[in-house]
Amino acid sequence: MPHARQLRDALARGHCLRAPGVYDGLTALLAEQAGFELGFVSGACIAFARHGRPDMGLVSMSEVADSVALMRERVALPLIADMDTGFGNALNVQRTVRVFERAGASALQMEDQVMPKRCGHMAGKQVISASEMVGKIKAALDARHDADTLIIARTDALGVSGFDDALDRAEQYLQAGADALFIEAPKSLEQMHEITRRFAARIPLVHNLVEGGGSPVGDAATLEQLGYRIALYPAALLHLFVPQAQALLAHIRQHGSTKGYAGLIDLNRINAVLGAPELLAISERYGG
Repeated sequence: MPHARQLRDALARGHCLRAPGVYDGLTALLAEQAGFELGFVSGACIAFARHGRPDMGLVSMSEVADSVALMRERVALPLIADMDTGFGNALNVQRTVRVFERAGASALQMEDQVMPKRCGHMAGKQVISASEMVGKIKAALDARHDADTLIIARTDALGVSGFDDALDRAEQYLQAGADALFIEAPKSLEQMHEITRRFAARIPLVHNLVEGGGSPVGDAATLEQLGYRIALYPAALLHLFVPQAQALLAHIRQHGSTKGYAGLIDLNRINAVLGAPELLAISERYGG
């Protein structure tokens, strides 16, 4: 798949890739039009936007796959697909990998939480044994059709069993063959320095820059200096959309109109963003 090779080539250049969270065709298109090299298909944002629910393992494998397929139909942008825990045991992981690859994922992110999982920055998480996660990673590697598809191993152990266990698990996941590591929610800059000292020269590292998540670092430039290779902004678009939507709805309820409300685009502009003129030109070629 060209998009998976494109992602590997981008990682090989050594800078920190910025991956906004995308969850439907519109957000994927906007990320591509903005010039990003990568998008992150956030399971949390699918839960937020499609279901109006928090990130607590309520989204199914097929719902994520459908979302990836819709985005892939619209954009060529490489996409990391959030596959949560793999949606079950090692056999479920293998099916998930095959389905997500067919849908158009360029990379697959899998975590070591107990299923059903919850947001990595929520209290009350639980993790499976490191040996079970190692088996899932090996199952994912054996199942992928394209060797360029990245398998990103995420550990949530830091908030459950401590920093040392998270490092030990990351080492085991690296040895199992993971293509990238994601140690979720480090608590201090010192911990991030230790993570990069141990792993950055050996494997690409991923970090979350989620608003309200309490990351010791807030920008991709600092992450790049530390040695991280992918910066995720998983919910940034929705974190903007929700207060803006609430304000607009309150305005309509009070005034009965959108007139005078700053920041809205109109139907002509959104059609231009979405490519209506290009589709009309194609339709004309076929006599439509």
